[in-house]
Amino acid sequence: MLDVVTDVHHGGRWTSLRADGREWLWHRRAPERHRAAPGDAFVDAGGLEECVPTVRGRPDHGDAWSRPWSRDGDTDRVRCDSFTLARTIRATHDGAEADYTLTAEPGFHFLWAAHALLDLSQDASLHLRGGATTRLFPEAAPLLKEPWPAGAPWVAGSWPAPRGLALDRLGPDDGTAIGAVVDTSLCCVHDGRDRLALSLGVLEQPAARGPLAAGPTAGQPVSIALWRNLGGFPRTNPYRSTGVEPMLGRVFDLADAGPEDAARVPATGEVRWRLTLTTDCRCP
Repeated sequence: MLDVVTDVHHGGRWTSLRADGREWLWHRRAPERHRAAPGDAFVDAGGLEECVPTVRGRPDHGDAWSRPWSRDGDTDRVRCDSFTLARTIRATHDGAEADYTLTAEPGFHFLWAAHALLDLSQDASLHLRGGATTRLFPEAAPLLKEPWPAGAPWVAGSWPAPRGLALDRLGPDDGTAIGAVVDTSLCCVHDGRDRLALSLGVLEQPAARGPLAAGPTAGQPVSIALWRNLGGFPRTNPYRSTGVEPMLGRVFDLADAGPEDAARVPATGEVRWRLTLTTDCRCP
């Protein structure tokens, strides 16, 4: 079982994800996080942030992380200008799962990411579906053996080494920071003997409680975003952090999203999905 602690007063942030005495979530001292309000610059305190309707761009890390949420029974809810997001987290026999419902006008486009920053050693490895299309973003340009295409928001390759850039192992700090989005719905994290699997699926029926879809369903794009920061970010006082982020969407910035790159609210006015976390790791 995974024990989950959240903070509804500060963006619905997940502050603890613990199993067998291990805390999986990385944290950084940032007391200003508790004072954050809509319109403020993002404050990176670690944990798992709910990023919606974008990750990068405006507002940075989305519109929900800086707002107080409300709790009604076992459901947490945040109301933003263009949408409402509801979340219900429950324990399972080998982990935890969270069901989400986003309500908005039909046609509303958005990204969502479970922006989980994990506390991992330099020996940790990431296991995703081999050969999966992987998008690299401009911060990776200096590390590639080829010039970055002028004006391109991303370039694509194949997991685990898109464009020759190996991303599946962390290693020691090297002063780099790389963001990637992988076209798959499951990531298994190995760190010593410990395992953590994160997966995502769209629920097709409003009252669905059954198995997850294995990938994009109901026209919604599902992916795993990665942030491998080995002491390369920020430029002033850089630190190490590793993001494994199940995502609805295929880009970090909603402004860069093409027609197939963002989730879209259908005629029902709702999109429902499920995030599953487990220590029973079944690697792709």
